[in-house]
Amino acid sequence: MPMNDQHLTYSPFDPEITEDPYPVYRELRHHAPAYWSAQANTWVLSRYDDVSAALVDPTRYSSASGIFPTPPGVDMTQLFLPMLIMTDPPRHTALRKIVSKAFTPRRIAELKSHVHAIVEDLLSHSADSSRWDFVSEFSGPLPAIVIADMLGVPREDRDRFRSWSTTLIQSNPTRGEFGPGLDAAAALYDYFSAFLAERRAHPQDDLMSALVQAEADGEHLSEEELLGFCLLLLVAGHETTTNLLSNSAVVLSENPESRRLLTDRPELVPGAVEELLRYDSPVQGLSRTLIQPVDLHGQRMMAGDTVLLLFGSANRDEDAFPDADRFDIHRAPERQVAFGRGIHFCLGAALARLEARIALQTLLASRRDWEVDLDSAVRLRSGPIRGYISLPIEHACAPAQAE
Repeated sequence: MPMNDQHLTYSPFDPEITEDPYPVYRELRHHAPAYWSAQANTWVLSRYDDVSAALVDPTRYSSASGIFPTPPGVDMTQLFLPMLIMTDPPRHTALRKIVSKAFTPRRIAELKSHVHAIVEDLLSHSADSSRWDFVSEFSGPLPAIVIADMLGVPREDRDRFRSWSTTLIQSNPTRGEFGPGLDAAAALYDYFSAFLAERRAHPQDDLMSALVQAEADGEHLSEEELLGFCLLLLVAGHETTTNLLSNSAVVLSENPESRRLLTDRPELVPGAVEELLRYDSPVQGLSRTLIQPVDLHGQRMMAGDTVLLLFGSANRDEDAFPDADRFDIHRAPERQVAFGRGIHFCLGAALARLEARIALQTLLASRRDWEVDLDSAVRLRSGPIRGYISLPIEHACAPAQAE
């Protein structure tokens, strides 16, 4: 039986903890850096060095059995189609090589003016509002539109994308609550099955056609792998950006001096995005399964055990980031792990950063001051994802040039 600090209780799905997990993370790092969470049936690693080391060690920390804590006997690979994020080498190496042929840096870079136009259009709809919902009117639609346009699917389907995505990430696998998430995944698979067939018959200049046609070393993605990548792109690409922006709105509301400095010096925004990723990571953690026993901090974690790697805690580790609980736009947090590290480093990181930079620069240029109504906000109830379903913004319509 694993031994833990008797005063600590941690589960990634505890709503009281997800409200503000950082004090609990601090206790884990200081007193139980290898913690057994009986409620979630997983080990929990919270220190920066431990999380980083596990992320770059797929020979011991496997992704092939799933990336979320699950009850004993539940096999995530039987619930969802194959996904890049749930594979190990050598298959992961081959899949990543194929996908990278379609999801290229050039394709992302070419989106800059397109993303800017989408941001301007979304903000124009709330230009005369003194109160608006940041998620439903801005941070939610932006990545949904970008992904829809990239894939070549109709924009009017973006609301369905958002619904599927939110349902998927709010499933609680530790309680066996798979039903709604599986229904959402099935709906997405059905949607993209028909769409893939159409793109095979009539290729277009879009990411979906490129994925169908992409090959490396004579291999293509299988139908199941294509559908799995569509689900991954929807959830990872959509939720990361939506919640990065939503969390940023809150952090910048709570740090008005930093917000005004970014308004006056927009060239600081790219660095600030890295600090925002570190300070309140949209992805708080993902799991691995041990291939062999690991001894760490006086605990023996056995082969077959699940290990939750807390990105959000690693990014607040004082040993890696001095004064880690302070938001500092002048910090250079190159070591932050919000997008992971190693072979599973987020394929869409460049896209998320591009969207966040453009969104924040444009928002700050048109709305210098705002406050968030946290009392009316509705937080996501998701273990791995930190963000909001609804985030009312007040006094956000005053133009920057008015001062």
